[in-house]
Amino acid sequence: MKIILASSSPYRQSILKKLHIPFICEAPNIDESPILGESIYDQVARLAKYKALAIAAKKAHVNSFVIGSDQLASFNGNVLGKPGDFASAKQQLLMFSGQTVKFHTGLCIVHKATGQLQQIVETFDVVFKTLTIEQISTYLKIEQPYDCAGSFKCEGLGIALFKSLNGNDPNTLIGLPLIALIELFKNMSVDLFEHMQIQSNSDV
Repeated sequence: MKIILASSSPYRQSILKKLHIPFICEAPNIDESPILGESIYDQVARLAKYKALAIAAKKAHVNSFVIGSDQLASFNGNVLGKPGDFASAKQQLLMFSGQTVKFHTGLCIVHKATGQLQQIVETFDVVFKTLTIEQISTYLKIEQPYDCAGSFKCEGLGIALFKSLNGNDPNTLIGLPLIALIELFKNMSVDLFEHMQIQSNSDV
């Protein structure tokens, strides 16, 4: 069985490696622009699907299971952008203090040869601590997350900003919900346990 992750994200790759299944990565070349009036839910669902379909459409990959994923973070219903600099990041985090940021992750698996397609959208809530200006400034100077939507890296030191995490799967926060992924494969009659590889130096 051939599995392709339609992504160049090192974070998604590291998450998928947790399952000990062989896979390759290929970045999809699609237009990720939002559609006017489209909800956040519909946007991540559409882009995850288009990413998977873009790779699955290639002749060499028609018999592959292609995984597409897309994620957006929102606050009060508005999609969060990348701050770009210290001042903008500081303003964003001050706004989040004591509030909740919601992550929306679209996940899709496509198998072109059989015409199978499974998809889901997972949500995950991050509740921020009440933060002081000094705490925010210290965090930003250390991690410098100016190219990250929301001005924080949840896979890094950003965890220090959070009061609680609410969702089905913590991997959703990084962009690839594994619990849902295993279930989607099951819906396609694929048991990933049958494809997990034991490392030669592992204790059995």
